[in-house]
Amino acid sequence: MISSVDPACFASSWEQTVSRRPDATFLVFEGVNGTTCSWTYGEFDLVVGQVAAKLIANGVDHGSAVHMALSNCPAFVAVWLATIRLGAWVVPSDPMATESELRNHLERTKPVVGLCASSRSEIYRASCGVLSVIEVDELDSTLKVFEGSPLRSWPEPKPSDRAAVMFTSGTTGRPKGVEVTQANYAFAGHTMAAAAHLQESDRQLVVLPLFHANAQYYSFAPAISVGASVALMASFTASGFLDQAVRHGATTASLFAAPMRMILARGKPVEGLRLRHCWFAQNLADDQYEVIAKWLGCRPRQLYGMTETIPAVLTNDPTDPVSSSMGRPTGGCVVDLQRADGTSVDVGEVGEIVVGGKPGKALFAGYLDAPEVTGASFRDGWFLTGDRAVRDKTGRYYFDGRSSDVLKVSGENVSVVEVEAVLSSHPKVLEAAVVGRADPIRDEVPVAFVVPVSSTISLNPAELLEWCSTQMSKAKLPQSITVLNELPRTSVGKIRKFALKEE
Repeated sequence: MISSVDPACFASSWEQTVSRRPDATFLVFEGVNGTTCSWTYGEFDLVVGQVAAKLIANGVDHGSAVHMALSNCPAFVAVWLATIRLGAWVVPSDPMATESELRNHLERTKPVVGLCASSRSEIYRASCGVLSVIEVDELDSTLKVFEGSPLRSWPEPKPSDRAAVMFTSGTTGRPKGVEVTQANYAFAGHTMAAAAHLQESDRQLVVLPLFHANAQYYSFAPAISVGASVALMASFTASGFLDQAVRHGATTASLFAAPMRMILARGKPVEGLRLRHCWFAQNLADDQYEVIAKWLGCRPRQLYGMTETIPAVLTNDPTDPVSSSMGRPTGGCVVDLQRADGTSVDVGEVGEIVVGGKPGKALFAGYLDAPEVTGASFRDGWFLTGDRAVRDKTGRYYFDGRSSDVLKVSGENVSVVEVEAVLSSHPKVLEAAVVGRADPIRDEVPVAFVVPVSSTISLNPAELLEWCSTQMSKAKLPQSITVLNELPRTSVGKIRKFALKEE
């Protein structure tokens, strides 16, 4: 029987599952060279103990920070679990980050030890100065660097202990350090497992980067919570995703809309899929949704969450998902749509998504060394997401953009989401992004960036503007359209509008 008790600490969640299912498969890893290796819960717990001993030898203690710049590999999972079991906290960074980006994270968190790939150690060491560094061969499935006697006696972390600081993706500005507790991870695992109806027999396919909240909150934590297994891929490959799902017998997965569009563009249908469930974030066009649902063999369920909200606080119905909706409040989560004065909006009225819950349990503990920013992100106990939505009479939520995505053009509100939807519906346009540009006469105006459906397609901005004029009012018309080969994105596919504004 799977325990219905929600462990207070994520460290306890791991320990309980190892004790209950030591011989059950925990992790299957497929490297970039195609080789595959696997571990049971008991076998991987031994690895976690070896990693913990190595961390202690490098000065890690309760409350210490451990920095990681690792791609998807077993070492990442082992270091993550070992650090949390020690009552220390991880700082995961994009392994492909620049020297200045890494230095920023390191200076703000002051870790005791850092781990990086041996193939990228030069950049890492240049960014960290005198920090003790452990180089990891990400292709080594034996995790030889951690060989040695494993730790046998573990401390008992408290629910309120910091377990991670994850930096936001920086789509709109300077990344903030989100403080995640032991209780946060445990709550995410329990909540998301229940939302996906996850069972011991399920296998999660993970292709999104591990340093991001999605893979941790929505895939690994739920699997550990119920004792399911995880098939971890070294990286996402659009052309190979479906084959990987078949090869590893995956039953559940989690994606973003952008990777789904890439699968449609570069992949092809395959036989033998066992997927019964797939989360996805951000909107897909109706026709894209229908095709990907057919290819996956299940109807993907859109969700909504942030690093700060811990689990996805909105999830689509399992039996009747509406592709254009983010769903209804997830079980155990409290969500509302409010006006600027804190009152709830009416059905069909646009409001800001706000999330209730106890910080450090159902919500993040705060922003790293930024009490003023943390305080400003709450109103009367509600976390202010900065995202807008409307709610229908059935309680479903529909995304309406970020508050920063509403432009004031000569006093008129213009939603960049609406402009993007019109541009993206043009047959020659694969995707579009719209940002605001200051204007001395109209305060600000929309400007657009578009990507053609194919590199062989020629997009004429003047033609697009003429076409837009038949679809939108004058205030919504982009004042310029720039054709790009691709939009600047974060590692999980979010468009970096901050970068577009700079351009």
